[in-house]
Amino acid sequence: MDYLWTPWRYRYIAGAGKLAGCVFCEAPAANRDEEMLIVLRGVKNFVILNRYPYTSGHVMIVPYEHTADFARLDTQTTAEIMLLAQRVQAALDAVYHPEGYNLGLNLGRSAGAGLADHLHFHLLPRWMGDTNFMTSISETRLEPEELATTYAKLGRALSS
Repeated sequence: MDYLWTPWRYRYIAGAGKLAGCVFCEAPAANRDEEMLIVLRGVKNFVILNRYPYTSGHVMIVPYEHTADFARLDTQTTAEIMLLAQRVQAALDAVYHPEGYNLGLNLGRSAGAGLADHLHFHLLPRWMGDTNFMTSISETRLEPEELATTYAKLGRALSS
């Protein structure tokens, strides 16, 4: 059996199921964007790196409003989500040159939402062959870039 040393995941494992509040409400309220991995703030939504990304550059676009009900989002929030998605996609194009994208949201636990109480849109760059045997067989993902590096690269691209 092979072992991969991933000490940074201990925080996630140790805290699983123990969160008292909502990470998507707490992150922008902390006003420590770099630490919280918020790469861009809009009026109604913010863009945050996924701490456990599927690929490098995996972000989430999250309303400030704590809601799981997409159908009841106001039109300004919904419109800004799409505008931020376009802006972030352009930045990801410039930084990573992906071959494709996944964009979507999972509403409810049965649909795959890991944090079902606060809706969030995923935007992630994709490349041919980015799913390898580790993901398919071992349920393990290998990330080629540290989150701090992704944050810096994407932050620069979004500020220009």
